[in-house]
Amino acid sequence: MVYFEYGETELSYLRQKDRRLGEVIDRIGYIDRAVDTDLFSAIVHHIIGQQISTKAQATIWQRMRDALGEVNAESILAAGVPELQALGMTFRKAEYITDLAQKARDGAFDLDGIWQKTDGEVIRELSSLKGVGIWTAEMILLFCMQRPNVLSFGDLAIQRGMRMIYHHRKIDRKLFEKYRRRLSPYCSVASLYFWAAAGGAVPGLKDHAPKSGADCKKKAGIR
Repeated sequence: MVYFEYGETELSYLRQKDRRLGEVIDRIGYIDRAVDTDLFSAIVHHIIGQQISTKAQATIWQRMRDALGEVNAESILAAGVPELQALGMTFRKAEYITDLAQKARDGAFDLDGIWQKTDGEVIRELSSLKGVGIWTAEMILLFCMQRPNVLSFGDLAIQRGMRMIYHHRKIDRKLFEKYRRRLSPYCSVASLYFWAAAGGAVPGLKDHAPKSGADCKKKAGIR
């Protein structure tokens, strides 16, 4: 298994630039985060995982690998939309994946050339594919292409982790950009720790987001 590559250079930089994040890094320790360096399968995997649980994504992905063997443009096109849908994904996702396979096979989407492009160019090209938005493109940048400076404003868990570490009630775009500038050029490593914090890896950290009306009523015993 391949993991996101980083080391003491990145961690030391983040500790120096941000004391609170540095404390979280020291409490959590080194994070091993698996990556998929095959761009085609990474895109397919992320399309499958949209708006479903991680467990459901893993189940469908394993079914696909069992059914197709290698997940590539040829195996996807040979299967077709009905067979892909039968694996448990929606008809629309099966169409998106088939469209990707067609473009990859025909050369309309350059799987090799995209590696030479900047982060912004990669996001624009990936976002031009059906079923791939900015957040999905950013996740592919990080968990496939291993780009070092990815921090996603559209990721709710990233925002939650930032609220917990920095004790903010809300992370708006201006505040987010302040932290992005501070943590560059190693935002991807910072992202790993924001996700870990959001998932409860640091006992005692709490989310400072304002309680919703429903939460307040529940606490007061109002139904």
